Amino acid sequence: MDSQSENLFGLEDGPFILDSEKTILVTGANGFIGSRVVRTLLMYGFRRVRCLARPTSAPGNLDKIAGEFGQARLDLVKGNLLSRETCKVAADGAAVIYHLAAGVEKSYPGCFLNSVITTRNLLDAAIKEPGLKRFVNVSSIAVYSNERIRRGGVLDESSDIEDNLADRYEPYVYGKAKQDEIVLEYAQRHNLPYVIVRPGVVFGPGKAKITDRVGSDTFGVFLHKGLSNRIPLTYVDNCAEAIVLAGLKKGIDGQVFNIVDDDLPTSREFLRSYKQNVRRFMSIPVPYTVWLAFCTLWEKYSRWSGGQLPPAFNRRACAIYWKGNSYSNEKAKTMLGWRPKIAMRESLRRFFDFMRDVEDKKK
Repeated sequence: MDSQSENLFGLEDGPFILDSEKTILVTGANGFIGSRVVRTLLMYGFRRVRCLARPTSAPGNLDKIAGEFGQARLDLVKGNLLSRETCKVAADGAAVIYHLAAGVEKSYPGCFLNSVITTRNLLDAAIKEPGLKRFVNVSSIAVYSNERIRRGGVLDESSDIEDNLADRYEPYVYGKAKQDEIVLEYAQRHNLPYVIVRPGVVFGPGKAKITDRVGSDTFGVFLHKGLSNRIPLTYVDNCAEAIVLAGLKKGIDGQVFNIVDDDLPTSREFLRSYKQNVRRFMSIPVPYTVWLAFCTLWEKYSRWSGGQLPPAFNRRACAIYWKGNSYSNEKAKTMLGWRPKIAMRESLRRFFDFMRDVEDKKK
């Protein structure tokens, strides 16, 4: 951005709640989304961005950003949010906190520890900061339930949150939902100024994976389970800008924003383009009713056998991912003034180019 844009974004009496000299903390700053959040903040002209990364995290992404914008604008803090002292150091003097660090383990204890306990520790430090203007919790669109939404109906910020997380059997989603709950608890008890952001499926160069909402290599073959469903994609740079705006915009405290891009492709469209642009492979289409029946049988056997097989395939997870809903980004557009700057066609092209390079390196 040019200097005129930086001046606009940096003025507290403009559209944002703080000026460009205030300290901003980003947890999970070296991650796929976090590093883009850091870069976006620097593009907006902010000069004091504190980046919290785990001690075992390679500095790769942040090193590239520092080389582009200058090391002086970045304050790298190495530590773990399980440490209250680390949280205190990281939050010291922060005007806005972007909390992206989360547990991605496959166990409930791991995700609870690294999503809920860590968030509580960070919140305990945050509420002691007199200059804190906003805490942005980055959650996930996966915490919703579509049990009361018809097939094809809209899933948006007014939709129900999943109230039976145990039956979903998804530790990551459990951790994210409980993380949201503790933020809301601190907002009520301590008057914490907060915003919750729930991205859809974040994709782009740097994340070499076809989302499970399209299909997966289950039992050694790619099962295409999405078919005509719209996939709630958001390109990583578009998502990062929405997260940044959620921390800066005036008058949005206490709001929740779902982030998905425009012109969402169907699963069938996505897979067809992937095969055309990256590599061809065999896939078996699985209609929703067939997969739902399979998940029902698996779930029943799991209960009958006393958990001999974990209920990894179950009706609730099947419904939220493959029942088929539409998605709205109208609230983010209206209240954040956000628009996906990178169109879906270009986003997919960049992702397919990246995946093609990944596949070529495997040969």
